[in-house]
Amino acid sequence: MATGTRGSHMIWFHENRDSSCFSILNADMELGSTVAAVKSTRVCLGNQQVGPAVILIRDGKIHQVLPGGEVTEDVEVLDAGDSVVMPGIVDCHVHVNEPGRTSWEGFWTATRAAAAGGVTTIVDMPLNSIPPTTTLANLQEKLREATGKCFVDTAFWGGVIPGNQLELQPMIQAGVAGFKCFLIHSGVDEFPHVSHGDLRTAMEQLRGTGSVLLFHAEKEVQHTSETNGDPQQYDTFLQSRPDIMEVEAIRSVVQLCTEYQVRCHVVHLSSAQALPIIQEAKKGGAPLTVETTHHYLNLSAENVPTGATQFKCCPPIRSSHNQDQLWAALKAGHIDMVVSDHSPCTADLKKLDSGDFTQAWGGISSLQFGLPLFWSSASQKGFQLVDAVRLMCQNTAKLCGLGQQKGRLAPGYDADLVIWDPEREFEIKEEGIHHKNKMTPYLGVSLRGMVKSTIVGGHLVYRDGSFSAEPLGKTLLVPPTHDEA
Repeated sequence: MATGTRGSHMIWFHENRDSSCFSILNADMELGSTVAAVKSTRVCLGNQQVGPAVILIRDGKIHQVLPGGEVTEDVEVLDAGDSVVMPGIVDCHVHVNEPGRTSWEGFWTATRAAAAGGVTTIVDMPLNSIPPTTTLANLQEKLREATGKCFVDTAFWGGVIPGNQLELQPMIQAGVAGFKCFLIHSGVDEFPHVSHGDLRTAMEQLRGTGSVLLFHAEKEVQHTSETNGDPQQYDTFLQSRPDIMEVEAIRSVVQLCTEYQVRCHVVHLSSAQALPIIQEAKKGGAPLTVETTHHYLNLSAENVPTGATQFKCCPPIRSSHNQDQLWAALKAGHIDMVVSDHSPCTADLKKLDSGDFTQAWGGISSLQFGLPLFWSSASQKGFQLVDAVRLMCQNTAKLCGLGQQKGRLAPGYDADLVIWDPEREFEIKEEGIHHKNKMTPYLGVSLRGMVKSTIVGGHLVYRDGSFSAEPLGKTLLVPPTHDEA
């Protein structure tokens, strides 16, 4: 037995005389430290299997994955025991709101919350910040704001709004992951929604670039009626955003996707009634992908309390029957990924005092809790750990052009890992929430799946409620030549 030190911490090594290597048995590894190797009996391997393995890390990248758990090099090993080790989550739908609305969130708090949830990469949405990411100059301003504030890696979506078509290709060259647009009022005036003509103009700019256009797929329809019910009752709000608004919007998206053969992506699918259109489009070869969110998979309209505006989002949370259909589509592969759509705001905008669903900001905070939210339900529905990797790591990374860099435990990929205990239960309490604003419909909910440690680029950035002293994440610029349809 030999001993070593790092700072003021004692590290115990065990010598393997056959291979002349050392492994840490019980290391009190300092936060911010560079991790050379991680060992566990439950590693999500690249061959869709889970088993014992050692992951060797060099220069922020995965160097080798050694199945069986035998260490073959003289390295210090972070032994995770029987905790699950899997690729860090890539959450490609996050509203950070900086610059301009940092009272809602910001890069510092958002990325800390992400790290606490095992999320190692976020992709920031182009709206709710002021200015929005709709020009090259605005993208550069956002990059300046984000620099030095990110605890996890952060990429950026651009936005499509009326009249900005000549900004799209410069933003692609500058490294945006793709673009988002709205087919209905976005909720903020500085990010107006697009017309059919605007979309055709944008599609002409995007055709052949390999970029992707994301759609908030709701649109006004003539037979959407005004409701005059009690604004404190959730059903009043739900009736104001019927399924047909999503169905007709997605029908339009599919038509454009098929005609232009530009990669298209439906964000936060809420209505299962649109699934037949999606399935038919995919079967016909349209380059279409679809996401849903943790709130549509875990919350149902029947269980929203009177005046509980923390449950409001757009499109709305629908019935439990609708939710069952979303889960079935997820299992069948018709829905490609699960994201948070983290969209926080300040307490006053949620109208908690009046409980008025019609006036409250529509958005749910869940960035920190995506993994346990998914696993608590999915594990009861026959989903496996490899499904979590596919739906929350691989497919999300692929969507935003990071599929050759993120989302897998394989040589050459970024050393982004989450170490977590799928069996451990915990209750969401306000003091444990790292979002800037603590409002969430999940307060007081018990979940399965406790994140223990998060590694970003080979650095230990989070462990058991504590963070590295300095943010160690990077801002990511996506190479403009990608085409991962």
